[in-house]
Amino acid sequence: MAAVLPYKPRTGEIPTDPGVYRFRDADGRVLYVGKAKNLRQRLSNYFAPLRTLHERTRRMVTTAASVEWTVVPTDVDSLQLEYMWIKEFDPPFNVRYRDDKSYPFMAVTLGDEAPRVIVTRNRKIPGARYFGPFPKVWAVHETIDLMIKAFPIRTCSDASYKRAMQTGRPCFPGQIGKCGGPCSMTVTIEEHRAMVDDFVAFMAGGDERFTRDLTKRMLAASAAMDYEAAAKYRDKLSAIEAVLGKSALVLQPDEDADLFGIAEDELAAAVQHFVIRGGRVRGVRAMTIEKEIDITTGELVDQVLQRAYGDAQDVPRRIIVPTLPDDAADLEAWLRERRGKKTEIAVAQRGQRADLMRTATVNAQQALIRHKTRRTSDYVARTQALTDLQAALGMSEAPLRIECFDISHLGGTNVVASMVVFEDGLPRKDQYRSFNIPETTDDTDSMYQVLRRRLAYLDRPEENDDDAADENGRRRPRFAYPPQLLLVDGGRPQVEAAARALRDAGHTEIAVCGIAKRLEEVWLPGDDYPVILPRTSEALYLLQRLRDEAHRFAITHQRKRRKNDISTVLAEVPGLGSSRIKVLLKHFGSVTALRAARPQEIQQVQGIGPVLAQNIHTHLATR
Repeated sequence: MAAVLPYKPRTGEIPTDPGVYRFRDADGRVLYVGKAKNLRQRLSNYFAPLRTLHERTRRMVTTAASVEWTVVPTDVDSLQLEYMWIKEFDPPFNVRYRDDKSYPFMAVTLGDEAPRVIVTRNRKIPGARYFGPFPKVWAVHETIDLMIKAFPIRTCSDASYKRAMQTGRPCFPGQIGKCGGPCSMTVTIEEHRAMVDDFVAFMAGGDERFTRDLTKRMLAASAAMDYEAAAKYRDKLSAIEAVLGKSALVLQPDEDADLFGIAEDELAAAVQHFVIRGGRVRGVRAMTIEKEIDITTGELVDQVLQRAYGDAQDVPRRIIVPTLPDDAADLEAWLRERRGKKTEIAVAQRGQRADLMRTATVNAQQALIRHKTRRTSDYVARTQALTDLQAALGMSEAPLRIECFDISHLGGTNVVASMVVFEDGLPRKDQYRSFNIPETTDDTDSMYQVLRRRLAYLDRPEENDDDAADENGRRRPRFAYPPQLLLVDGGRPQVEAAARALRDAGHTEIAVCGIAKRLEEVWLPGDDYPVILPRTSEALYLLQRLRDEAHRFAITHQRKRRKNDISTVLAEVPGLGSSRIKVLLKHFGSVTALRAARPQEIQQVQGIGPVLAQNIHTHLATR
């Protein structure tokens, strides 16, 4: 690999102005689009010595054959041009978006003579005002049914409206009380337009002035003994309260905001977009993002906001994000052009906004887990993953059984290891194993020890095979099945330790590799450079899930061991039985808190007297 890229421009050729740059391959295809406040400074990062680049950035610049740039007057212009080019060229190394679904929206066709309210997934109706997105179609219909009781606007089709206006006979929905447009022959076009404006104003902010106004009218009609009118106002009021009750008040009643919760790992991210109007969550939209080049959370937020508001008609006055991007001020100026008013990008620090951000983030984390699980559990994806692994690792056959090992410890003490098993790309939890490692020097020594212990089971007599019993009827433990591939959590040192264990055990027929978490590269023994799998690769998703599952299983085993250790220590205290031990641990929540507690604090636990509390404190202090 050449140390210097042949298409590297001279430093003096690159301007120091703001602008947008594009990397192209030999066929002229755009591989990556980026923006910069200083083109020279930003592009110099890509042409640093290749050994210093992130693995995936190195893959992009070595795939490219040329780079070009366009200077623009301001940073806001560069943001706009970047958005347009990403949308036009769909570069493979920029982040890729996958919406969970095509969400239904409520739309009011304000461009029509008599606007109507409809359910649609089409976001390009001329002059329409959209509300949502809604999670389900029935949720939109339910909201519309409630809303037209309070604001009886048109719901019939354009053909029904045209026919009714020509013939002078009400449309069919109007005859049964389901359409309140001029075609129902009950209101004029001007009166209907006023109701439409109220409908839109209410949906845009949940304006509680309608509730107050209807309440006053209802009371006034009742006082005037116009009970029929009072009943109508009562029914409208009930409809409005039902709509408001569908969404809890999460922020102040006058708060209009969009909130973005993000969960990410090295390969992908999930975004939960909460649409908040009038302090209530009016819609939720989810999307997953596949990352090819390593980017920071701030850069990811930048890309998400560009996508969310590039063609948006409804930009709120406040946007709440987990991390401010570096060009937050430029983004605010860009959004101000779209909204026509000031828009603020803020981080949730405390209070209701922080609580809502935590909720959105939890939903994003769950969505990311579902996204990854869905990919690895699909039969076609699993088959593709195993085939890709075979090719990438140079194996003679697909690794139908993969065992992954992870080492976990607390500052070098309490060292444990885990082994998880995937067969045909699916977990076999009945074959998971855990190990306690009493003496070790470092992670590589621990990995060597664990693998030697595991490989020893492969040398048991053949009569213990699970398919055939010995003379005593005993079957071979599932632990004795040989894997086609051993995966270790770690980089080159851990892989070399695993390869040494295989050689010493005489099982060199088993392939071995490691996956390093920081850069998600795959290491093979004896290689100076890692194998780089595409970030959209099913094989990489499978390896990542194996690694994550091994880590989870190791942590779980370590926690159980720590809990058992402290229970054993506490059991040595005279007068302290298993029931009181459980109450103690539940009260303090952690072993650290219990060790730090004073006798007076321990005494507050039910069933613990002053003498016993002092004994517990003294015993833990000496251990």
